[in-house]
Amino acid sequence: MEKAMGATIDTYAATERTVPTRSRDRASYDRTLVHSILDGAHVCHLGFVRDGAPVVLPTLYARVGERLYVHGSTGSRPLRAAGDGVAAPGLPVCLTVTHVDGLVLARSAFHHSINYRSVVVHGTAHQVTDAEERRTALDAIVDHVVPGRSADSRPANAKELAATAVVRIDLDEVSAKVRTGGPRDDAEDLDLPHWSGVIPVQGGYGTPIPADDLDPAIALPDYLTAR
Repeated sequence: MEKAMGATIDTYAATERTVPTRSRDRASYDRTLVHSILDGAHVCHLGFVRDGAPVVLPTLYARVGERLYVHGSTGSRPLRAAGDGVAAPGLPVCLTVTHVDGLVLARSAFHHSINYRSVVVHGTAHQVTDAEERRTALDAIVDHVVPGRSADSRPANAKELAATAVVRIDLDEVSAKVRTGGPRDDAEDLDLPHWSGVIPVQGGYGTPIPADDLDPAIALPDYLTAR
């Protein structure tokens, strides 16, 4: 068990694994900030050890309260290794999410950087076996990508559910890290004739493109129009 270093209802407890060794001033354990970073991304990276070697997989996920849900194939060895916490202990994992907000160009190559918001979650992944929780998790993953979509699509049938594994990771050991602002050049470099500053990176959504076989009578739903 990692040593916890204090928490409140508004913050996560800092642990030896969640305190960064570099740029500690950028770390945060604020619950609202962590949730906003997790809720604002579509893809996470799930890291674990398989056959003695590290593996990192990009995958969809969703947050429901203080839990993250990740889904995959029941044929996936790492998901099979994530026991239910009763009959099997589960799979130790590290899950990360990152937003890139800007490219920071300094006068020196050494001080180039990016502005970002990131979250790192350490924990144990457990398979979700309860039927109601599985349904909640799968709906949440669909709605995390496009809010409102789970109610406007056919639910998974028995065959599809049998082929889908869902794992949960509790938000216990969690930290955020954020960089903002411009380049931090050395004083002796300020007179160099090189442009310096920040190039903002902004995400957005294009106009929805209907499927080739979509009935023209089916209008674009409101939850997509609103985006």
